[in-house]
Amino acid sequence: MTATSGTLDAARPERSIPAVTQLVQWLRVGFTVAEDPSTAAYDRIMRRLGLSAGIAGIIVGCAELPEIAQQGRPQPVWWSVLAVVLCFGWYPVLVVVSAVSGPRAIRIVCGCAAVSFLIALATIPLAVRLHSIDANSVWPYRVTALAVCAAVLAFPTRVTVTYLLAASTSAALATIYTVSAVTPQNLTENFLRSAGLSALFVWCGTAATGAAARVDRESAIASRRAAAQAAAQARDRERARFAALIHDAVLSTLLEAARAGTHSDVLRRQAERTLEQLDECRGDDRDPDLLDARSAVLFLRSAVQDVNSGIRFATRTWPGYDDLRMPVQAAGTIAAALTEAARNSLRHASIPGRDVRRTVTATISAGSIRIVFTDDGAGFDLAVVPADRLGISMSILGRMRQLAGGSAFVESAPGEGTTVTLVWGGDGSH
Repeated sequence: MTATSGTLDAARPERSIPAVTQLVQWLRVGFTVAEDPSTAAYDRIMRRLGLSAGIAGIIVGCAELPEIAQQGRPQPVWWSVLAVVLCFGWYPVLVVVSAVSGPRAIRIVCGCAAVSFLIALATIPLAVRLHSIDANSVWPYRVTALAVCAAVLAFPTRVTVTYLLAASTSAALATIYTVSAVTPQNLTENFLRSAGLSALFVWCGTAATGAAARVDRESAIASRRAAAQAAAQARDRERARFAALIHDAVLSTLLEAARAGTHSDVLRRQAERTLEQLDECRGDDRDPDLLDARSAVLFLRSAVQDVNSGIRFATRTWPGYDDLRMPVQAAGTIAAALTEAARNSLRHASIPGRDVRRTVTATISAGSIRIVFTDDGAGFDLAVVPADRLGISMSILGRMRQLAGGSAFVESAPGEGTTVTLVWGGDGSH
């Protein structure tokens, strides 16, 4: 093994992970859905909004129970039970789905919650007797905004606005079952109150998801630009290599032939070697969208140093490393996961009173590359990472799982630093 850049660190001792911790990590990874890295920000905000809406639904449901019980006394029991299930039953499911699944499942559950609320409103004329409730409004009216929140996460903006108008209108019309003397003013006030509060949630939700989508678009554009730049650099190096071959071999051979004028064994050997080099160059058939070992290392080092120039980058090579040909798209994915690991370390690994050392080691062999990011900072317990902390599960592990031939591993323990390993090549197990 050859060290080609910098002084190499001593081998990091492996940490033993308790069996219980390993089981928890396995369960967490097994139930985590790897999302498309090109929509990482949108997926993250959808999960957090879904989790927030689910928790809010549970809290509102518990807070409304006394009022539900009071208004349900003169009504059939089946209606109260059915209405509670329709209005609040999907929110515990939403909490679980937001924690362990992806945006598609979140949208499905939110859509079910939104439609179920409309069904609950439709059951009011079937069960609630006119003016049998001693209140200003029937209780589903007060949870209209919650249903609209679910609609924001489930439907496009135009459909959500239509849903807002339909739900607010239906909830306002339910006033006729509670107020003996209904006037257009009562209906208008109830509609405006419900629609105004719901519109605030629609604005906040669409603004958050729209901003996340814009971040993803800009990130994708930046990745494509970086990949195009890397490909251009690779083409420039090939042109320079060919130009050097022409200058150093072909022209010098022709010059020697012109000077010698007679048979020369040295000239013959030089001509044979020049022809061999030309054949090698012609037989390379190098794809400009593939990075060789040197280009891949330069690309990854540049990505890390853009995050923090103080992170040390070392390179190790095994025999045959020159055979590495990495697609620029794969290099971009690895660079994105690596920079996310670096940013996580800079945000969370700091220890007051001392400097945290951060190192990236790239090990290149024939057809594969292994990137190891290490820090000796605060570390953390993988088993207790909150479900909404998606930097590891999605931005690092998820990205690498989506990459053909890629894999990733994270090791950490409180007080023992963190190691993030990214592997690409073959089946991803090198």
